[in-house]
Amino acid sequence: MTVLARLKDMAARSPWLYRINAGSCNGCDVELATTALIPRYDVERLGCQYCGSPRHADIVLITGPLTKHVLEAAKRVYAEIPDPKVTVAVGVCPISGGIFRESYAVCAPIDGYFPVDVNVPGCPPRPQAIIEGVAKAIAVWRERL
Repeated sequence: MTVLARLKDMAARSPWLYRINAGSCNGCDVELATTALIPRYDVERLGCQYCGSPRHADIVLITGPLTKHVLEAAKRVYAEIPDPKVTVAVGVCPISGGIFRESYAVCAPIDGYFPVDVNVPGCPPRPQAIIEGVAKAIAVWRERL
């Protein structure tokens, strides 16, 4: 087995998650914190863990309706995430704009700006739905490796 094949095998077991808040009300972010901190809904049972730098991330979780104010900053942070990256839209706001969709300050849906691989609907989505979305994202990520 070559070194590259061994590295891919090891990396496929532990994807890292990074969260981008694109102007959310923090409802989805609280539920994401639940999946990080409460053992009952712990996302680490899937082999994942949250990281503090986009340069270490494999899967990006985007919350919020993507406001015009944070659009360029979100694009810059998203560009720092190395390929192959998987994008998960967490909550109704990044999927459709939610209750903010008619606002002059909202650019939603985010799939016009970022390629979205997995949608996790809900306002806010339950921790179980977030874990299911992360599991789907892991499957997509492993296919891309």
